[in-house]
Amino acid sequence: MKRFYFLLLFVMMSAAACQEKNPFMEEWDTPYGIPPFEKIKVSHYLPAVREGIRQHNAEIDAIVDNPEAPTFDNTVAALEYSGQLLNKVAGVFYNISESDGTPEVQALEEQILPLMTVHGDEIMLNKGLFERVKAVYDGRESAGLDGEQLRVLENLYEGFIRSGIGLPEEQQEEMKAINARLSECILRFGQNLLSESNAFKDAFGISVSQYYDEMASCTDRSRREAMFKAYSSRGANGNEADNDKVVLEILSLRQRQAALLGFDTPAAFILDEKMAKNVETVDPFLGEIMPAALRGAVKERKMLQAAMDEDIKAGLLPVGTKMEPWDWFYYSDKVRKARYALDESEVMPYFKMENVREGVFGNASRLYGIQFKPIENITLFNPEASAFEVQDADGSHLGVIITDYFPRSTKRAGAWMNDFISECVLPDGTPQRPVVVNIGNFSRPNLTIDNVETAFHEFGHALHSLLSQCTYPSVAGTNVKRDFVELPSQINENWAFRKEVLKTYAFHCETGEVIPDELVDKMNAAALFGEGFKMTELTSAAILDMEWHKLSSMKDLAAAVGEPVLAQAGVTADFDVNALTGEQARILVQAFEAKVCKDMGLMGEIIPRYRSTYFNHIFGGSGYQAGYYNYLWAEVLDKDAFSLFLQRGLFDQPTAKSFRSNILEKGDSEDPMVLYRRFRGGDPDPDALLKARGLK
Repeated sequence: MKRFYFLLLFVMMSAAACQEKNPFMEEWDTPYGIPPFEKIKVSHYLPAVREGIRQHNAEIDAIVDNPEAPTFDNTVAALEYSGQLLNKVAGVFYNISESDGTPEVQALEEQILPLMTVHGDEIMLNKGLFERVKAVYDGRESAGLDGEQLRVLENLYEGFIRSGIGLPEEQQEEMKAINARLSECILRFGQNLLSESNAFKDAFGISVSQYYDEMASCTDRSRREAMFKAYSSRGANGNEADNDKVVLEILSLRQRQAALLGFDTPAAFILDEKMAKNVETVDPFLGEIMPAALRGAVKERKMLQAAMDEDIKAGLLPVGTKMEPWDWFYYSDKVRKARYALDESEVMPYFKMENVREGVFGNASRLYGIQFKPIENITLFNPEASAFEVQDADGSHLGVIITDYFPRSTKRAGAWMNDFISECVLPDGTPQRPVVVNIGNFSRPNLTIDNVETAFHEFGHALHSLLSQCTYPSVAGTNVKRDFVELPSQINENWAFRKEVLKTYAFHCETGEVIPDELVDKMNAAALFGEGFKMTELTSAAILDMEWHKLSSMKDLAAAVGEPVLAQAGVTADFDVNALTGEQARILVQAFEAKVCKDMGLMGEIIPRYRSTYFNHIFGGSGYQAGYYNYLWAEVLDKDAFSLFLQRGLFDQPTAKSFRSNILEKGDSEDPMVLYRRFRGGDPDPDALLKARGLK
């Protein structure tokens, strides 16, 4: 009834919107192109999307019907710059749905996402459009294209092929149906997860983003156990927000999609366009990391159990008590305090949000010469958000960064960067500079150590967009291969806790004193403690992701879990995903997870960072399916790249200039490894990650 009410309310609001001006249909007379949030109402989105689609279709028809021979300019570039209105409204709507997903917005998602999915299919399965693109592609060697144009053309051509343009009409129709259903399932997964995360907060009085910190400080073991079980079963509670069946349907659809396109598995299809290229590269990569991570975790478990044994001797726990998953954070924090005399509560007063943000900005200023100026008297999408103009060293405008760091019930968990407006050069030669947002769910008013690192991480993504100097939007900023996109973000973390950087922002929230050297020394000494656990939970999640997407069909899942599990679920090996009950799906999902964890040797005290039913990166809209390994892949690059700064100086200007010009400004205008080698002077050291983590 609640969902129906909001849908009905939306229809009524849409009717009223027909009588008023829609801000998406007008030019925005706002500072630097920031959306006029104070004018935008929920009722404006759908009419603007529909009009945007109509205009986009007309533009595409004009490209297809152009009597002139296909060229890069009249076909590829024309397509690149088409759909301006649609991009305008989508840039706002998708950001708002993630950061302020009210029930009204969620109801609207269920109408807009199918429209956008169908529209995308109509473009990428448009035979006349493809014929023109193919003509340009076939003549590319003699067309006098520059490197970026060639990259745009090749990406576009491959995009058509991977969308199914070469399939028979009947199979194209099936592909459209798959894409439509996938969009529905992915939306449902995310909305279910938001509901479950809010239920967790209602039950325990903390947001899911505060879970790790609460588990480390909570002395009540029974509460820790309850929190762990609630946190790790999100989306698997047999209620309306259950994601087990959603997971299996998403996988089934991806399997059929890959098969239609001639790939054995979803992983093979997805990796084909990544740097890694195939499973045969990713599996050994993860296979080398996991044993080293587990060795570190085993050593840590021994220390944690010793600390628990002391509590047993003190009569705080029954004799024979052993470590459980809900004990790890608590005793890890206890051991850290004992070994390094480091209590995070001592550190947090030095990490007031505003000061940390100044530190993030200041670090970028020292590296790249850019400056930040607050934008006053402007209404943003939420009162807690703040906007800053970003200027280059010569005072020229680079873009806008909006920060929104604190949790609320309408914001999905996690942290991310996105664009409201992307960088490019418009057809008339005018530079379009980006409007970027960094979103977080940080503790308030002072941040944790992890929050600080995340703030630097997400701003690394922002720099990738803000400093972009590309011509065409499809290759600008963060529109790069998924296993390259984390390099700018992860390398930026490396400056966060350097002593000379902390001195610029870590001021006590009450006294104003700078963080003492001895406290910094404790932080840095303790930095590598717990890396075994961190790498184990991260790598196990990457392996779980890959194993799900290496299944070619549900029959592979049946074979993996075995006959006893199938009998328990009451299904046969040729079960139909759509016919499963929620309970049957839950049995199958949990059995597969258990098998994967057993096969990788995961110890019982540690679970993957994300279990399947709340693994938003791979089953939500984040686009990391068969790609969660990206974080580890990019960390090899980031640690290797940062070693050059360590050799030459943290703020060595020639090195920073080279990183800016070869990585941050280039987007996907060239092959990522060509760009990396140009900066680094060679290939990355494959052991850089494990060395930096203290595991090798």
